[in-house]
Amino acid sequence: MSLTSRLGIAFMRTLAHVPLPLVRRFGALLGPVLHVAAVPRRRVVDANLAVCFPDKSPAERRRMARETFVYVAQSWLDRSWLWHAPEEVVARRLKVHGAVKEIDEIAHGHEPTILFAPHFYGLDAAATALTMHTARPSTTIYTTQRDPMVDEWIREGRKRFGNVITLNRVDGIKPIIAGLRKGGLLYLLPDMDFGRDQTVFVPFYGVQAATVPSLSRFARLGRAKVVPIVSKLTTDGYEIEVLEAWKNFPTDDVMADTALMNRRLEGYIDTMPSQYYWVHRRFKTRPEGDPSIY
Repeated sequence: MSLTSRLGIAFMRTLAHVPLPLVRRFGALLGPVLHVAAVPRRRVVDANLAVCFPDKSPAERRRMARETFVYVAQSWLDRSWLWHAPEEVVARRLKVHGAVKEIDEIAHGHEPTILFAPHFYGLDAAATALTMHTARPSTTIYTTQRDPMVDEWIREGRKRFGNVITLNRVDGIKPIIAGLRKGGLLYLLPDMDFGRDQTVFVPFYGVQAATVPSLSRFARLGRAKVVPIVSKLTTDGYEIEVLEAWKNFPTDDVMADTALMNRRLEGYIDTMPSQYYWVHRRFKTRPEGDPSIY
């Protein structure tokens, strides 16, 4: 366990008690620094935006890139109060709205449900907001961090409220499907590129993108409905919108289901494009013969 990790976690614990406007201001100052200093990630963001928004001017894309780094900084600093501030403070800053039926089902129901949570910067806030208000078992899948101390801090933060089960990607699908069939919730973030062996190629903003087909497969195997969750960072916290469950999903066609997921995700992103996780190399795995985007 490194001294840097200890100091970083101690800093976040302290920051949890700082007024939110000051935390956000700190993030607003840190974001432009990251935009300048984090050259490899800035290039990834620039490439993603150029591919996905070719009709926007270079100036518009530069503005979006600068904004996304501010959201990176603010959302990371917000984990301080999400994971360490008093419960009443956290609850006051997280506002859940949307489909009343689905919100009630998440809180009190028993139907197997997958919460499709795309990689907006408020994804941890959304998970916290929903698990705060349900006793239902809720499973989330995570990638192990290199530093064991940081890994433990993140896992414990995500398990802070509710009945949360954290599974590593190497644990396989059996515990995921078992949890769903028992009437549990699965908080799923499948909109990433995990390499050629785990993905299928379907369009994302008109470009073939390696995409994890787990939403369709888990929904079918777990006999679960899919409820989209869209999280938005706001001035006074986060707004978590629960959308209506998708109808006629899944089908027997995994490729078509995954392509549909990406099309609907594009619609969510278009409402607040700077808040999507463009720092991820979304197009790192290319179809055979296609040149690298990065």
